[in-house]
Amino acid sequence: MRRNQIRQQPGRPDGPHPDTSGQTTATTGGAAARRGARGRAPAGTGAAAIAVAALLAGAVAPAAAATGPGTAGARAAECTAGTGPYQRALEEYLKRPVDGAQSAEDCAAIRGFQTANGIDPADGYADLETYRTMVAVKARANPNAAGKCPVRAYRVTCVDLDRQLLWVQKNKKVVFDPVPIRTGRDSEETRLGWHTIYWRSRDHVSTIYDDAPMPYAQFFDGGQALHGRLGNLYDGGGSAGCVNLRLADAAGLWDLLAVDDSLYIWGTKPGTAG
Repeated sequence: MRRNQIRQQPGRPDGPHPDTSGQTTATTGGAAARRGARGRAPAGTGAAAIAVAALLAGAVAPAAAATGPGTAGARAAECTAGTGPYQRALEEYLKRPVDGAQSAEDCAAIRGFQTANGIDPADGYADLETYRTMVAVKARANPNAAGKCPVRAYRVTCVDLDRQLLWVQKNKKVVFDPVPIRTGRDSEETRLGWHTIYWRSRDHVSTIYDDAPMPYAQFFDGGQALHGRLGNLYDGGGSAGCVNLRLADAAGLWDLLAVDDSLYIWGTKPGTAG
């Protein structure tokens, strides 16, 4: 479905909604011809040879021109992912026409964002991972603009269930940039309020959930922990209460935090009853 040929579709309300799911290349000969055409003619070269060189220069001119702006549409046309569930939100963020229908240019813009932010596959499809990453990127300038995470003289790990974001601040300074997370599903919601990290286990394996790996686990309330998740962060819709992070983010958080660090959790995960 992700890589179906683009079809223009009528606009529909498929922007942010509850998370319920869980080149033009030159040949060697062409390059040599360009170099030869610009180079000095060998001594004794006749008029015929000079004419041939001029013809060669003219022959490669279209290839050089093909590297200019006129090929943007061709490059965009190579992106063939269809309309995604977060199409409108990505169109708005990327300053594309907001119509909820994928175009080749939309696809190329989304693919560029995915590539710049390490999303794999970078195929131009506006999926949940791309949307959550976009939310984190938008929040970087001031993640606590709404003032919902308490400001303290010590480090506070802020867990925003509404936006599915985590960052760390000390006083008003952000010391760990916002990153996307996945929190508890219905009936296994991540517990709200103030918490303290009481135990850390770098290579932890769950004793409750079939030996599930929980790398860089930092426990803050009973069996609930901050920890990395192998593979796609968004498979399965929600966690069993833990705050799941991408592996690299979990490793960075491990290096920053320590036992007795404070967390503050608020909000409601989209798609849950809270």
